[in-house]
Amino acid sequence: MDKPIPTVSANGLSFPVLGQGGWHIGEDLKKAENEMDALRLGLDLGLNLIDTAEMYGDGKSEELIGKALRGRKREEYLLLSKVYPHHAGKSNIFASCDATLKRLNTDYLDLYLLHWRGSIPLQETVECMERLVKSGKIRRWGVSNFDTSDMEELLSIPDGKNCAVDQVLYNLGSRGIEYDLIPYLKSHNVVAMAYCPLAQAGTLKRSQRDLRRDPVLVEIAEKYRISVMQLLLAFVLRQDNMVAIPKAGSPAHVRKNAEVLHISIADEDWRKIDKTFLPPTEKTPLGME
Repeated sequence: MDKPIPTVSANGLSFPVLGQGGWHIGEDLKKAENEMDALRLGLDLGLNLIDTAEMYGDGKSEELIGKALRGRKREEYLLLSKVYPHHAGKSNIFASCDATLKRLNTDYLDLYLLHWRGSIPLQETVECMERLVKSGKIRRWGVSNFDTSDMEELLSIPDGKNCAVDQVLYNLGSRGIEYDLIPYLKSHNVVAMAYCPLAQAGTLKRSQRDLRRDPVLVEIAEKYRISVMQLLLAFVLRQDNMVAIPKAGSPAHVRKNAEVLHISIADEDWRKIDKTFLPPTEKTPLGME
């Protein structure tokens, strides 16, 4: 890269604003080599944050990532994984974390997230996360798919303020969190992390339209000689205190994602986009995929 990638601080841990997502990788053996090449290229390009979860492919995503990273120095990359809600209590979380570490072929995680809220009390999950930090198996912890009210509850309990990240659905077709959650997270020093920032190649049903063919987006993308997918990623990266983790499916896609860090879109063009994809004017339910 020509210049350092911008970073954010997640409870004192520095992350690049652009990482690599592990959803739907490792599930097809025919794609494995290509997916591993993509992950390695991403590291070479400075996209050293890699996201996965024990749920993804029932551990296959973690296994592929662990295989792809063999031979790399551990300090070269940051690993994030997520625990199932029904594993997020004292009866199961420690075994779940150990299994994730084994599949990833590492001694520790940089970030460990509660994948979504379940029936186990938040206080119990926080206590377990803090034990994992003290044991050295994770450096920081956070949550995923938490709306503003969930975050308020979390931050009100002992050690809840140690939450570093809230990973949520965010893209041009799903802007609801701009109304209250993004400002709330920023004011409480919690990093927002966007999953599905490209709305699954522009086809996410929640977007209500095929973003790849939207005439406004096509026109603006052509103006800057970029793809609509790159424009969608640039939209997410406009936000302060935001990290995006698009899927790292192929080397070509990774290169395109990295190029977005050098793209600058004029304010007048963002205003055109806002007229077509209206910012939220009231509270809407948190999207989840």
